[in-house]
Amino acid sequence: MQSAKIVRGTFLFCRLSARSGTSAVSQLGAKRFASMTSDSAQPVVIRVPKRMLDRIENINQMRRRKFDKQPTTTPGRLLIKCKNPKQNQTVAYNLGKFEEPVLTTKGWKNKKALGDFFSINSIQNTPPSLIKRKERGDGASAPQKTFSYFNLCPELIDILQSQNIVQPTTVQLQTIPKILKGRNVLCAAETGSGKTLAYLLPIFQRLQEKVLQDSKGSIRAVVIVPSRELAEQVASVARSISYKLGLVVKVTGGGRGVGSVKRALTRSQTDVLVTTPGALVKGLRKRFISLCHLNFLVIDEADTMFDESFTGILEEILSHSQVASKLSETTEFASEAQLLIVGATFPGGVGDVLSKVTDLASIVTVKSKMLHRLMPHVKQTFLRVNGADKVIELHQALKKVEPDHKGVLVFCNSASTVNWLGYSLEEMSVRHIRLQGAMAADKRQGLFKSFQRGDVDVLLCTDIASRGLDTHRVGLVVNYDFPENQTDYIHRAGRVGRAGGKEGAEVLSFVTHPWDVALVQKIEMAARRRVSLPGLHSEIQTTSPKTDVEDE
Repeated sequence: MQSAKIVRGTFLFCRLSARSGTSAVSQLGAKRFASMTSDSAQPVVIRVPKRMLDRIENINQMRRRKFDKQPTTTPGRLLIKCKNPKQNQTVAYNLGKFEEPVLTTKGWKNKKALGDFFSINSIQNTPPSLIKRKERGDGASAPQKTFSYFNLCPELIDILQSQNIVQPTTVQLQTIPKILKGRNVLCAAETGSGKTLAYLLPIFQRLQEKVLQDSKGSIRAVVIVPSRELAEQVASVARSISYKLGLVVKVTGGGRGVGSVKRALTRSQTDVLVTTPGALVKGLRKRFISLCHLNFLVIDEADTMFDESFTGILEEILSHSQVASKLSETTEFASEAQLLIVGATFPGGVGDVLSKVTDLASIVTVKSKMLHRLMPHVKQTFLRVNGADKVIELHQALKKVEPDHKGVLVFCNSASTVNWLGYSLEEMSVRHIRLQGAMAADKRQGLFKSFQRGDVDVLLCTDIASRGLDTHRVGLVVNYDFPENQTDYIHRAGRVGRAGGKEGAEVLSFVTHPWDVALVQKIEMAARRRVSLPGLHSEIQTTSPKTDVEDE
């Protein structure tokens, strides 16, 4: 039988198989084909529509792309390491703009995925907030800037050097000069980047330059933080750098009566007050606290402070102070207060609150380039696990780090889970401390300090410990309950890998529920594309203020 010649045309004399990409003659077509070849010596032309050939080619291309093209085609160090090696991704591999990555977590909502895992490996040793030495044209390293660059008073420089704090971080380089110039500043930068010193140093510098003679008993600077533990920590840092300047730092927190707040604030002059919003409101309502001579108002952990649960109290506090709306109102220490807003994630709702007390155009925004990004120096592992097996997995993780005496933070989403997990660990003879907001104020006092001292290596906690607390000794963070949103994940993961903290820090997350999987998929997508996490604010919503993005 003569061979048939297949050409492109507009008529179809055969049926094609999409599986193999070749033509198969139907029964009716076969009979006609046989009769035609027996009667004629001319070759038979089978015309196949062009669109069908194109469709077959597209199907074949999709199959080759799915099974043949893998992110591991570029050899080198792994950025994403998975249980299935075919889903690995190397550091040198860059996804195309329209290329869809193959997610490890794609099938994690199915119970068949139990036991699957992937890790986002650390690709650098130092936090991105630390300044890298730049080489000059002659090949030598350019000298790094020190705190003398800001023209701080000698007393502050000496105190910093005695604490082995010599070189400012990138966030401090961007923020301190603007505060010294009298600007209202919103500083949004990654956790552990030195934001506390970024606002305390210029405040102390300006307060020591001018001592008010007619404001005896008044408060000159207020730092508002969301928890008592954080208030104690910020006050401790403030005292450690202000004692040579003759400035008085006081602290007061919630959970106590009005009488204790009054005694803490009325016995002597208060230059800097570190407080929780609840304690400050009590003092304002009873009128034994005055903000009429306030020079600085700092709102720390701004994403929490501008949350709906704090908004009403925050607006009441702002109504008792005069916030500056232009530069001339702060340069000469008038009655207007310089406003400083600080956070590791960009606060939502900030525009609606602040627009009532100041001109949003007066706020200069300093944003870190690593804002809302996964830290490249911290290994992060995600394990798909059954809820009943989380205690066993946690026990195994604690046993691995026990010989190194690393501090471990175990985060739960509720106080009841913290208590239940504590009982379970007690049965396993694991020493630990519990810290959650439902505890009485006197019981919480000193718990975190005990953990910081190293009396106990394991701290079970809710998100009360995820905001701002000094966790330099922590080497492992465990999300026993996966956080409810991306913001909480950023803050929890930020408890490790801080500037001056332990190297080789890790985050371990247990993924249990379908809604956990949905959030982990966003994290994995951001890690593979090396972009910030989606859906988070990056600008003041009401009015776009002047913005300064930090330099490399």
